[in-house]
Formats: sequence, C-alpha cells, structure tokens
Amino acid sequence: MMLEAGLVFMSDTRTNAGLDNISTFRKMAIWEAPGDRSLTLMSAGNLATTQAVVSLLDERSISSEERAPSLLAAPSMFQAARMTADTLREVIAEHADTGQRADSTFNATLLLGGQIKGGPPRLFLIYPEGNFIEASADTPFFQIGETKYGRPILVRAYDPGLSFEAAMKLLLVSFDSTLKANLTVGAPFDFHFYETDSLKTGRTGRIDIDDPYYQSVSRRWGEALREALEMLPDFTIEPDL
Repeated sequence: MMLEAGLVFMSDTRTNAGLDNISTFRKMAIWEAPGDRSLTLMSAGNLATTQAVVSLLDERSISSEERAPSLLAAPSMFQAARMTADTLREVIAEHADTGQRADSTFNATLLLGGQIKGGPPRLFLIYPEGNFIEASADTPFFQIGETKYGRPILVRAYDPGLSFEAAMKLLLVSFDSTLKANLTVGAPFDFHFYETDSLKTGRTGRIDIDDPYYQSVSRRWGEALREALEMLPDFTIEPDL
C-alpha cells in the first residue's frame, strides 16, 4: 500500500500443490542501490514461474553485459515495471512453447513498488499477460493471490496518513482474516517498510504464527468483532397472525 510516509509491503509464504503438498517459500524480493533506488517485488501464482522471474531479474541485475536489462539500471519505476512485465511474459512464453498458456496453471501475478532517484515512490500491479496498472490516490493499495477475505478490512480502515506501525496492525488484521478463511494463505508473513526518499531498503522482517504481537492482534480482533456484533440491535421476528 501507498502511504504518505512511504510504501508498505507484506506477503505470506504458503504455497501448495494440493492438500497434501504444502510448503513455505519467500514471495518477496528486494533490490537496492543505496542512495539511488530500492525496489520490492512480491508474487502470487505458480511457484516455478515466479522463481524463474526473480532469478532472471537477479542475474540480469548483476550481469556484466552493458545491454542486459537490469532493474538496477532502469531510469524510472515505469521502465522497471516494463522490464519486470517483459520478464514475466518471457517466462510464461517458454511454457507456451510446450503447450501451456498464460491463463493456465503456469500463470503468475506480480506487485512491484519502490523509488528511483529523481522520481516519486510508485507501485504497480503486473498481470500474467505482461500488462500492468499503477496505484494512485483513488486506488492506493493492491492485493494479489487470495484477496476476497482480507480486502474489506483494508477498504474500511485504510488511510494515507497511517504510520508504519499502524499499517502493520492493519495488514496483520487483513492477513489474519484471510488465513482463518482459506488454507492457501499462511504464516510466516514477510514485510518491508520503505520510507519515501530514503532510496534504500527500510525496515524488513518476518512475523511468525506464534509471534506474541500477532497473536495479541488476532485474539483481540476476534473479541472486538464479537463485542461489536452484540452491540448491534437484534432482528425482530414478527409473530404469525
């Protein structure tokens, strides 16, 4: 999400290929050149596709070839988003050569956000087909993967003036609501708080399922919902005539 203070990123780590094959993988990657740029990429979808995209972007960022497309050399966040979208399309096209398509099981969706010197912080949602859209004041946050359970929390409580600490609380409530309703989402949760104009990686970390703060937020949110429900007026059932 975009805040006045900067950008906030959070991702879960659960991947699965069926109920009996659940694994934990990091879905967040960060590239930085301190004083010049910081870029964060998050992914949802086919694990082989997303790992291939991150690996290619990694290799090209450290490549000695002058013409190699590198996130560390992109002149703007828009060009970085184009580069990432092209890489995603390239990886999916390789699967297409074997009879797969972008809308098949090999699809993936990406979020790319960050700031490059000379421009403002920007956030992009990149689709499997390689096209993308940018966050704005009207749409200040993006979600990918399983979105329907946690989105109502963000829609009701998001405010651009949130501090990073308040944003952490909001995101954990959103993820907690999703986790309790869908087995495809699970802790630990990775996070990155990027401060506007810092041009370097900000505070990063991982919240485990048994983290005391997370457990407190989860428990108290559930209690608050029950109390709010009890405060609402009961429905009146009219007697049969």
